[in-house]
Amino acid sequence: MGKKPKIRITLVDKKSNGYCSHGHKYGDTFDFDTERGKLCPLAMHALFPMINILRYGGRLPGDDGNSGLYCCPDANIINIFKVEKIEDI
Repeated sequence: MGKKPKIRITLVDKKSNGYCSHGHKYGDTFDFDTERGKLCPLAMHALFPMINILRYGGRLPGDDGNSGLYCCPDANIINIFKVEKIEDI
């Protein structure tokens, strides 16, 4: 297997007016390889299966298979993250 693709995680929406206990805000973006430690552990736990699918050659359900929207499990805030595979240039 070759080099694993880059994964970008972006906070694109939220479904409540509450405050994220980890301090995430709309537009926050994380590189999985270098910044995963900055992401809330609850969100990371929810996103990790989709990240693994993309990093090891799988496709996510949806339009292009290379990205998807997933929720943080904190019911008081419900942050929506976009997980996307970034193709090597």
